[in-house]
Amino acid sequence: MEGDVGVAVELYVYDLTRGMAAMMSQMLVGRHLEGIWHTAIVAYGREYFFGSGGVQSCRPCGTVLGEPDRVVELGETFIPYQVFLEYVLGLGETTYGPHTYDLFHHNCNNFTDEVSQFLCGKGIPKYILDVPQEILDTPWGQALRPLIDSLSEGARGVAFGQNANNSLRNYEPQEPRRERDVSPDLVELNSAIEEVRRNSIALEERRNEINEKLAKKDRKKKKKKQKERKIESEGSSPEFTPDSGSSHSSHSSPSSSRVSSGRCGGGGGGGGKMADAAEGADIELTAASDGKRSAEEVDAEIEAQERKEREEKKKQREPPVVFKDAIDVRVEFDALVGFVDGILSPEEQQSLEELHQYMLEDEGSWALGDGFLNFVGRLLHDKSLKSEIRVRLLNVLAAAALKDDVILILHQDRREHVLMNYAHDVDRLTLEEQESLALFICNMFENLSSSEWLLYISEWQYCNATISNIRVTTKVAVHSLLSDQPVLQDRGSAIIHNLACKEVFDDVAVELTMALLQFFNSNPPEEQLYRCMKALSRFCQISKQDVPQLIQMIGPEPAKFKGASERIDRLIESISIR
Repeated sequence: MEGDVGVAVELYVYDLTRGMAAMMSQMLVGRHLEGIWHTAIVAYGREYFFGSGGVQSCRPCGTVLGEPDRVVELGETFIPYQVFLEYVLGLGETTYGPHTYDLFHHNCNNFTDEVSQFLCGKGIPKYILDVPQEILDTPWGQALRPLIDSLSEGARGVAFGQNANNSLRNYEPQEPRRERDVSPDLVELNSAIEEVRRNSIALEERRNEINEKLAKKDRKKKKKKQKERKIESEGSSPEFTPDSGSSHSSHSSPSSSRVSSGRCGGGGGGGGKMADAAEGADIELTAASDGKRSAEEVDAEIEAQERKEREEKKKQREPPVVFKDAIDVRVEFDALVGFVDGILSPEEQQSLEELHQYMLEDEGSWALGDGFLNFVGRLLHDKSLKSEIRVRLLNVLAAAALKDDVILILHQDRREHVLMNYAHDVDRLTLEEQESLALFICNMFENLSSSEWLLYISEWQYCNATISNIRVTTKVAVHSLLSDQPVLQDRGSAIIHNLACKEVFDDVAVELTMALLQFFNSNPPEEQLYRCMKALSRFCQISKQDVPQLIQMIGPEPAKFKGASERIDRLIESISIR
């Protein structure tokens, strides 16, 4: 190659932890690191690196690490290939010979820095050289050594030590490499992954819209029945009209007409209009005088059937850990009323009365008006209000989470994200607010619909961060478990247990596993230990490769807790098998 032709010199940068350092470094060394880097020089059509086998060369991306995580353009060199080859052969026989590799002081990054200085007159980026010894000193850092050793086996290249092949001196380098060709297969795979992600988000949005429509329909039907019962209690004629709805069953409960006819349901329409064709079908059943059942009886039967199906689903799933007796909802509501006395607008006062009906008079969520979440949002996000207001409201909402129609409230919040935006700031809240928030999140697992809501992956922007329901739920779980407060630890272990009983993605399983392993460095009570060990066993099933590797790299080994109880021993055995 002629000396006046510039050759591109690139630095291939690989994260040996495959992204785990970014997630775990804060926990291990107290500060964030993007990765633990292995680097190689790419020039003259080859990739050159230093490992336990000495200096080696292979085709670009020819090691077991595959494609680099990033490529740094170091510049151009005008050094002839034969001169460079003699230089590299010399390094492989002296400074960087076989068995001279040291993970801390004489590694691949020292080699690429020196070669970069030779070819381009400058070293590699400083952040790569500054990987702290304290993280390499951990068992996790030491576990990277076998991976580094494996580079020599998977490279399918040539060594530059004492046994180097002298025919390398006759090697003709390829054309200067400016940009790597992108594999068509990789492009197709990335496109397919992106398409799946978009379809998943679109499907979830569609499901949310359908659920919201169903919720509105349910509120309309319940409001209509409420009006019918009121007419019956006033002695009106049972004859059917479009405004009055169907004729009335003689079995209607006298206590079911506590809400005035002027109250508006949350998003419901006028009670005197037919909601849709399905309600029209109910009307036909009522209008007929040939002995068929009334629409109210049909509705009651449908509701009973739906209730039965929900109960069957509950029986079939893994029972969640919830706290049904943690608070007295009447005491909490009365305290909330006292704290907000005199500071609410008329609309907010109306919402407070609706909350009273929903929680203390056992009305359905249809009793909550369109402005209810605005009311909740103001109490949660207005920092000029006392913290006690947020604590009491969250406790009431934690009791509401146990009701099977709480999902109707949650679906109203899918645009403003009032609840989850507040929960995202869990680490900035007072201890009492954190405990109440963790209780609310935990109790949401009582019902299938609300627990699924916690796992939604649709993303939105909040305070310059991209978040989603599952990210916030995971953050609250990890923060609570790793707190030094017993109440928070108890509720955090319950949330993680409940998440493990659901179908979570691999990245969530890995993040929660890291929190569990850190929690295992303490001496948790048997109940919390059981929940966490059960969750760890489940995560080993979800992420069959990453989670067992984390257990080995980070520790402690689950066997440390052997003998705590028979049920924990069984879980430890199942984890050890994997």
